[in-house]
Amino acid sequence: MTESLLKYFRLLYDQIHFPIQVINEEGKIVYVNQAFTFQWGYNLSELNEYTIFNDSELKKSGSMEVILKTFDKKNYNFISNYADSLLKEKEITIPIFRTKIFYVSLENKDYVILFHEDQTETVLAEAEIKKARDGNKEAERLKDTFLTVLSHELRTPLNIVLGYASIIKESMKDKISSEDKIYLDNLYSGSERLYNSITQMLEFAQIEAGNFVLKLETIELRNVLKNCIDINKKNIAGKNLDIKTKFIERNIFVDVDIQSLENAVNNVLNNAIKFTQHGFVEIETDILEDKELAVCRIKDSGVGITPQYLDHLFRPFSQEDLNIGRNYEGNGLGLALAKRYIEKMGGSLLVDSIKGVGSTFTITLPLSPRINKYQEPSTENKEQAIKKILLIDDMSESYALLNAFLKNSYHIDVCNIKNYKNSVLGKSDSEIILIDVNQPHWNIALKLCRNIKKHDPQKRPVIILSSEYVKDKIQEFYNEGADKFVVKPFSKNDILKTFQECIA
Repeated sequence: MTESLLKYFRLLYDQIHFPIQVINEEGKIVYVNQAFTFQWGYNLSELNEYTIFNDSELKKSGSMEVILKTFDKKNYNFISNYADSLLKEKEITIPIFRTKIFYVSLENKDYVILFHEDQTETVLAEAEIKKARDGNKEAERLKDTFLTVLSHELRTPLNIVLGYASIIKESMKDKISSEDKIYLDNLYSGSERLYNSITQMLEFAQIEAGNFVLKLETIELRNVLKNCIDINKKNIAGKNLDIKTKFIERNIFVDVDIQSLENAVNNVLNNAIKFTQHGFVEIETDILEDKELAVCRIKDSGVGITPQYLDHLFRPFSQEDLNIGRNYEGNGLGLALAKRYIEKMGGSLLVDSIKGVGSTFTITLPLSPRINKYQEPSTENKEQAIKKILLIDDMSESYALLNAFLKNSYHIDVCNIKNYKNSVLGKSDSEIILIDVNQPHWNIALKLCRNIKKHDPQKRPVIILSSEYVKDKIQEFYNEGADKFVVKPFSKNDILKTFQECIA
């Protein structure tokens, strides 16, 4: 190589931070930069006797073939994990090189230039990312398994506990002492609190995972608020507390998922009642005409919230008082869930509070674009007595509870899911068909639902009972024609209301 050509390579490559070597057509190394000398430990004069074409490591790895091909085709190529015998002899941990090889012709002679880029940190980082990704997938799998167990193995027995506790409370209220009544009340409230906590955790997990699907319909907002007030009135027992309303006279129609809206309002309302020992809780409605928004404000004269905690209020499992002896029970999920429910429906949940004075939670929701077309719901009483019900189940867990709820009103015929045949439909004079579904027979129940909707000559409504809470899974039954899906645990009022809606 001429001195002028060597000077040319030095000007180009000496200051580049990754190793570079130039090879002539005999396989001799005719130039190396400073980074190569630092990495390999050889300067150019020490490589006089070395010929790259005789390198056993390059032959073994197939790199030699790539270099020769570059000479022959006069193009460029890449080699992953480049390592020659010079590096192997150093007895060090060899970096992971990605080498770019390209052909040049200078002064009528052929050369290939090898650019060695150290990819060690990148490869290790990618390996760590892959490990973390695999770990995250396993964590997601374990979480899903845990949530499934939480739903099916806890909610199903809770259905039995809550159901019978409510029956015992009702039937024994005039036959037991006041002390025994307290025991029963504690049994029911403890079970209900456990159920609510489990439900909130399951719903929050679904929202965070992006699996929560809304089922929008147009409703009148004040009706939902009245229902929520009725549900929460029991929570003011023993308190010097008034629940007041300040509703505008005009109907307020919004497009929402009713269950999600009720859950959100109940969580906020329950929170207001819990932290207000005396005074009032007020629910107010309004319409912002210019922004086409419905507004619901829930005000209280309770303990209020410190400015420092307001920023953390809607975080999951967040509570202002985390001391073991805190005065207020709760898992810190209610407001976090309420905010996510409302935002899913295109609305917002804001809070204004003064410590020791009270708080105001403001819910906004877009007005329904169909507001002018929507007709007032008929007030006609459409309740019909249901004389007979056909219950198809697999484990007979719900029969006794349903029978206790419905005795003296309805007769329940039972058919085991394994013994079901289409002839059952012709023989049964029931007005509603219930299918009690447990996880092991999920797919069987789906086929059964489809079969009943297809072959039932009377086209009777089909109601599914299950502890499944995932909306995508529930939707599978709606896709097969189910009319209603009741999630366990359910109350007597829940099941009666469902019957009435199906008949109506």
